[in-house]
Amino acid sequence: MKHVVFDCDNTFGVKDCDVDDGLALMYLLGCPEAMVHGITATYGNNRLDIVYNTCRTMLKDLGREDIPVKMGGERCGAYKSEAADYLAEMADKYAGSLSILATGSLTNLRGAYERDNHFFEKVKDIVVMGGITSPLVFEKKVMNELNFSCDPFATWTVLTKGRNVSVITGNHCLKVLFTREEYKERLFSLDNRAAAYIREKTDYWFGYNEEDYGIGGFYNWDVTAAVYLMHPELFVDERKTLLISEEYLKRGHLQESKEGNCVCNLPVIGEDKVYKNHIYDAWMRVPME
Repeated sequence: MKHVVFDCDNTFGVKDCDVDDGLALMYLLGCPEAMVHGITATYGNNRLDIVYNTCRTMLKDLGREDIPVKMGGERCGAYKSEAADYLAEMADKYAGSLSILATGSLTNLRGAYERDNHFFEKVKDIVVMGGITSPLVFEKKVMNELNFSCDPFATWTVLTKGRNVSVITGNHCLKVLFTREEYKERLFSLDNRAAAYIREKTDYWFGYNEEDYGIGGFYNWDVTAAVYLMHPELFVDERKTLLISEEYLKRGHLQESKEGNCVCNLPVIGEDKVYKNHIYDAWMRVPME
């Protein structure tokens, strides 16, 4: 059993906002080997209050109101928060066995470190979604990095002081596209409550990506990080020496360098079909009455 706290900027079903944090949560809840102890809300996809309320609403929809949601820092540098306290407390309680999945700004993790300078020593592993190693260029525009750049100092803290940190970069997520046709084949024909819920909450996102970026589907950025946390065997590990600075991180850029100041794992998705089937299977296991 893996003990998990999910730090996220979930906007599942919010108009014009990303859906992948919510899909990552559904993936975790569909993994029998994942014990999701709590969710810590951060900003990024939208304001903190919207993220917090979205998490609460989603857990109610899924019948999982037993999972607590903690309010994080509302902006870059807001390191004192309920979420930061909770992360530090959970690292104490599950010292050596707590895993953190972080898919938004990393302000709450910096806050936990400020509360307890031994925080990162106690956490077993951290998987974060964010960062780019080169521009994300699509048919219609270039996509800006959205997570690491929110709070460069917090990101620098996690990458340089964290132990056993794996980074799912935006570039590596581009390997696998989830298309509307595939969704129809895998989800629209099923008499399954979880499938119906995903259809209802995510269908609009295909149109948004097509109109804004010219993408014929969408990339499951945060789900990729969740899958790596639970099933790293579906990836190929790539340990990189990085030169991390706040200036680079203002653009979310990860600079590889022989004279770097940290070493992180930048996993690459393995076999596309196996990876996708695994995700769909996990989503369909989410119990909904």
